[in-house]
Amino acid sequence: MAYTLKAHMPGLVARVVVQVGDKVTAGQELAVINCMKTEMSCVTEEAGTVSEILVAEWDEMEVGSPMIVLDN
Repeated sequence: MAYTLKAHMPGLVARVVVQVGDKVTAGQELAVINCMKTEMSCVTEEAGTVSEILVAEWDEMEVGSPMIVLDN
């Protein structure tokens, strides 16, 4: 089953720190959102392999916007 990392706050994507094919562990930072000049890490709750990156730097995020898909 796939896991989708979703934005936990509104803001702009400051950077994506993984690439498709990367293996990640639970708690690992996958991306960073900039909200009101503050950078907040977006971490995965599950381990898996990055299968899809749905965002790019400076994309505007709303709470719950899908960002990165992992395959288990």
